[in-house]
Amino acid sequence: MMKKHLLLIALCALITCAFAQQPGFVAPDAQYIKDNYTKTEYQIPMRDGKKLFTSVYVPKDKSKEYPIMMDRTCYSVAPYGAGYKSSLGPSSLFTHDGYIFVYQDVRGRFMSEGIYEEMTPEKDTNPTSKVTDEGSDTYDTIDWLIKNIPGNNGKVGVWGISYPGFYSTTALLSRHPALACVSPQAPIADLWRDDGWHNGAFFLAANFSFYPGFTNRQDGTPTQRRGGRFDAGTEDGYQFYLNMGSMKNTNAKYFKDSIRLWNEMMDHPDYDQHWKDRNVLTHLTNIKTPVLVTGGWYDAEDLYGAINTWKTISKNNPGTPAYFCMGPWVHGGWARGDGDHLGDVDFGQKSGPYYREGIEFKFFSHYLKGIDLNIPLVSTFETGSNQWKTYKTWPPVEAKEQNLYFLPGGKLSFDAPKALAAFDEFVSDPAKPVPFWNGTDMDMRREYMTADQRFASTRPDVLSYQSAVLDKDVTLAGNIWANLKVSTTGTDADFMVKVIDVYPDSAKNNQWTGKDVYMSGYQQMVRSEAMRGKYRVNISKPVPFIPGKVSPVNFELQDILHTFKKGHRIMVQVQSTMFPLVDRNPQTFVDIMKAKESDFKKATHRVYTNKAQPSFLKVRVLN
Repeated sequence: MMKKHLLLIALCALITCAFAQQPGFVAPDAQYIKDNYTKTEYQIPMRDGKKLFTSVYVPKDKSKEYPIMMDRTCYSVAPYGAGYKSSLGPSSLFTHDGYIFVYQDVRGRFMSEGIYEEMTPEKDTNPTSKVTDEGSDTYDTIDWLIKNIPGNNGKVGVWGISYPGFYSTTALLSRHPALACVSPQAPIADLWRDDGWHNGAFFLAANFSFYPGFTNRQDGTPTQRRGGRFDAGTEDGYQFYLNMGSMKNTNAKYFKDSIRLWNEMMDHPDYDQHWKDRNVLTHLTNIKTPVLVTGGWYDAEDLYGAINTWKTISKNNPGTPAYFCMGPWVHGGWARGDGDHLGDVDFGQKSGPYYREGIEFKFFSHYLKGIDLNIPLVSTFETGSNQWKTYKTWPPVEAKEQNLYFLPGGKLSFDAPKALAAFDEFVSDPAKPVPFWNGTDMDMRREYMTADQRFASTRPDVLSYQSAVLDKDVTLAGNIWANLKVSTTGTDADFMVKVIDVYPDSAKNNQWTGKDVYMSGYQQMVRSEAMRGKYRVNISKPVPFIPGKVSPVNFELQDILHTFKKGHRIMVQVQSTMFPLVDRNPQTFVDIMKAKESDFKKATHRVYTNKAQPSFLKVRVLN
C-alpha cells in the first residue's frame, strides 16, 4: 500500500487516493462520483487579494440542501481540469450519503497563489486584519463557500490527515460561525516535535526523503507540478547515510542549497522562535467547535500531534465537545484498509471499519445533519489484549503512577534498587550505529513501530532490562517518562529508550508472521523515543555534558494503552543510536547540522541503577 521512497507523501496520498493509484486498481466509487456529482473549480479570493485554488464537488440531486465537507491540503487537489477524484470525503460512507465536498490547495502550494510557509497557525486574531494565516484563509474560504455555492445548508465540516490534519486544527482558529465540526487526524502540532525532531534528535530518513518531493515550488507561481523524487541509487539506507557523512553533506553532496524548507530545518536545530511561531498548540483557546481528534498508536510521524492536540483542546476548552480516538494504526491507517495488523503483529480484528462506521461517520452526521450521536468521548484500542476501551477522559483516572526501575544484572522491577553503587555502560561508536530496524530499506519503514527487537538486544551497545515473567496482566495507560541517570566520556550524547513486550516461548505464529520470523520469544516494540542530551535542561538553549559527571536525562516517551499479558515480560532497552531513523550525534558538543567528520568520536555512556542514582520509567498502571 505504501511504496518505497514516498514516505510522508505516500502516507498523505493514502488519505485520498493511494489505493486508486495502484496498478490495475479501479476505485469502487469512481463511476458513482462521475454519475452523481458535478465538479467545479474556483479561485477563491483571500483578504489580502491572493486567490486559493479550490475544487468543489456538488451532488447533482438538487432536491435538498447539503452540508459542506472540506479538506485543505498542501498535497494537491488533483486531478485538475476535467478529471474527477476517485474518492470523496473521509470514507465511502460520506460519498453515498450526500455532501458538498471541497478540496483546496493551501496558500503557496500547487495552483494557489502566494508564498508557502510551513505551519502558520495564527498571526493576528483581529478578524478585520489583512494579516493572513491558515486560520484567516480558512475563514475567508468558508465565508465564500457559504455565500456562493448553491444548495449548501449553511454548515461546514473540516477533516484532514497529517499536514491536512494541521490545517484542520487551524480551521478551529477561524472561528467562523458556519464551522460546525472539525476532525484533525494525525495532525502535525509542533513541527520541531512531530516530524522534524524528537526532543532534539533529528529524524533523518523521513525528512531527507520527504523534502525533495514536497518542494514543488518556492515562489508565488502556481503550478500543477509535483516535486521530484530523490533517487539514492540504492535500497540500503543504512549504508547510504553512513557514506553521506555529516548532516552538512545533505547540501554539499545532494540538495545544493536548493530546498528552502530543508535549509530552514538545518538553520534551526534548537527550539527557537522559528519553531515556537509554528506551534499550533499555544493557540488552541476559545474553541467552541466540536472536535474529533484521531491518531494511531503506531503513527511514526505525528503521534505527538494527535495526543497533544486533543489534550490541549480538552484542557483549555472544557465546555467544548472534544472526542478522541486512538487505534492500532500507522499514519493515516484508519482512512483505508482493515487495520488488523502491523508487520508481524496481529490485532485480532478489523479496527479500520470500526472507526469509519462507528465513530467518524457518526460524528460528522450528527453535527452536520442532526443525526443522533452516541459515541464515547474517548475511544482507545488496547494493544496486547486487542480490544476497544472507552473512557470519559485520557489518560483514564484509574491509571496510577508507578516507577519501573532498572536494576543491576539487567533486571526490571516496580521495586526500587537497593544497591549502593551500580551502573551499566556501553561504548557508542558513531561509525557503527545501531540500526533502527532489522532490514534493508531507504525509508522510515512504518513496521519498525512493532518490530522484533532481538536484533538489537544482542548488540554490546544496547542495554536491556527485563522483568520477571508476569504472573498477571499489566496494563499501561497514558504517557511514559524516562528518568535516566547517566554519564558520558563525551560532551553530548543521544539516549533512546524502547518499551518492549517479550512474548513467551510458547507463543505461536499468526497469519501475518513474516518469513523466517517466530513469535516465540518475540520482542515487540510498544513505544520508543529519542532524546538529544544537549537539550536535557532546556530545548531552546543546549548545554554540554561534563565528562564523567552524573546527569539526569528526563523525557517523555508519549502515550500507550498496552496490556502485557500474563506469561509475558516487560523489557526496556537503552541505546544511543537508531540509524538512520535518527541522525548520528557526534558525541561532541557542536552544531550537529554543521559538524565536521572529525567531530564524530566514540564515547562510553553509563546508565546508573543504584539507590542514590536510580534510572526508571514513570508509567501509569491501569490494574
